[in-house]
Amino acid sequence: MSGLIKSVRVLSRNSSYLRAVAIRPLTVIANKHKNYDQPPVTSSSVFAPLSQRLVLPLERCYSSKPPLTLKLITDRVLLVLKLYDKVNPDKLTLDSHFINDLGLDSLDHVEVIMAMEDEFGFEIPDGDAEKLLKPADIVRYVADREDIYE
Repeated sequence: MSGLIKSVRVLSRNSSYLRAVAIRPLTVIANKHKNYDQPPVTSSSVFAPLSQRLVLPLERCYSSKPPLTLKLITDRVLLVLKLYDKVNPDKLTLDSHFINDLGLDSLDHVEVIMAMEDEFGFEIPDGDAEKLLKPADIVRYVADREDIYE
């Protein structure tokens, strides 16, 4: 039993993936990498000597945000505004003023800005948010922030 505990300690220092294998002995874990020529990892191969163990590459795969265009930003801004319950979709255009044309108050304006922050994944400072009074202003701000010029 002490050999098992010693192996678990060695594995827990190496990787959390192998620690999970050591906790659940006799389970077969399929290879997560693209090399299907190697046999799957089993509990017997985990507790084998270091020279006989199968070494799995630890990879991280990151993705980037989808590419933005001015048209896509415009469509997303208008969609968020159309889905907001206090905005009349019939009156909504890119040049509609939130307070004068759409009848929103200052609290509604803050909620709209928060919805835009959620939609585009970044925070808009209060000083900049006070200047965003039309959907066209928001489109221009997001495009400038994301370095999109067409």
